[in-house]
Amino acid sequence: MESTVTTEPSENPAHANPAHASRPGYGQLLRTRGAWTFLLPGFAARQPFAMLTLSIVLLVRHTTGSYGAAGAAAAATGVSMALFAPYSGRLADRYGQRAVLVPGVFVHALSGLALTALALAHAPLWALFAAAVPTGASVPQIGPMVRARWGVTLRNSPLMATAAAFESVTDELTFVVGPLLATALCTALDPAAGLVTEAALTLVGGLLFAARRSAQPPVAADTGHARVRRASALRVPGVRVLVVTFLGIGSVFGGMQVGLAAFTGSIGEPGLNGVLYGVFAAGNMLSGVVCGAIAWKAAPRRRLVLGYAALALTASALWTAHSVLLLAGLGLLVGMCIAPSLITGYTLVEELVPAGARTEAFTWLTGAVALGQAAAVTVAGQLEDRLWDGAGFLVPAAGTVLALATLVALRSLLAGRPRTRTVARGVGHRLPVTVD
Repeated sequence: MESTVTTEPSENPAHANPAHASRPGYGQLLRTRGAWTFLLPGFAARQPFAMLTLSIVLLVRHTTGSYGAAGAAAAATGVSMALFAPYSGRLADRYGQRAVLVPGVFVHALSGLALTALALAHAPLWALFAAAVPTGASVPQIGPMVRARWGVTLRNSPLMATAAAFESVTDELTFVVGPLLATALCTALDPAAGLVTEAALTLVGGLLFAARRSAQPPVAADTGHARVRRASALRVPGVRVLVVTFLGIGSVFGGMQVGLAAFTGSIGEPGLNGVLYGVFAAGNMLSGVVCGAIAWKAAPRRRLVLGYAALALTASALWTAHSVLLLAGLGLLVGMCIAPSLITGYTLVEELVPAGARTEAFTWLTGAVALGQAAAVTVAGQLEDRLWDGAGFLVPAAGTVLALATLVALRSLLAGRPRTRTVARGVGHRLPVTVD
């Protein structure tokens, strides 16, 4: 007779490895065979998430003279990306990443170029919306796809935790490179150069990433998980809590982009926009590196609540800054608080969601960031037009405080799924037991 014994992940002897008493390092992770073949093209194809919104804001603001119109056009892109990203993730789980990615990058590049042409032609706002929707809907979900590929490449290795941290650091690195590149191109070269470059990077990087089939996760039909394929990851209560949490993080990104653009414009130094946003993103990236290198003893749920409380506190101080140095310092602190929340949220997905639905789960989170960013860009743009320069910074404060309240109230839903294993002639217990 067989019975199932439930164990906590840290108590399962199958997960114990004396050689990995502490978290394995980034160097060991990057020496994984075949990793660079999808990491390098994946980095290029990730740039839309970092460049797209800011490039649209700078271009449309230049052609219309209104932050409200710029924010609305960028928001249309963000909302469509947030709505279509989970569907894209489900298709990737079902049919494979390549089948979704190849047509998607072509649609994105063509739509982005159409949006650029319409903006330069001073087309009405509804026409910009018509081009912005497919541009956002077709943004390739490279981050979730890379995370899913790590799962195939490492296969329950102790390096999985390090990979989760590394991916969050990579995401933050794109937010250092992307805004700086977009601002430099739009201000020094041409207002349309940001969107054109973003489209080119998406197309080239996406096709190269799709060409690397070796680490692509098997489709759900190949693994026999038909039920997983039909069930949405959003049915997991903990995922819904994380979605709200990541909406708040998106409000920080969107509010910072509009607030910084308006602030630097008001002091006659628009070129500082990319620098200040780069400082914010650099704090995000550096804290991510440190967070990923630490072998944490505290439970992920506890770390998320504490880290998010720090984020809400620092984001609530942004609107009080009236100098470049003070704003840079506060932006650095806000950035340092974001990465731990992102890393911990993605780590919790590994505990909450079955393997066959994780690509979709990851896209729900990235989509939530995009939706929060889109809403924040819209509201912040209106506040900048109607109130004072820098009023857009009120949006990150409100967004993070509301998300923190939800997280604290529903934190019990973030308890991970129990792991199960089968042993001979046993009875069910929380801990492994010896039986006759």
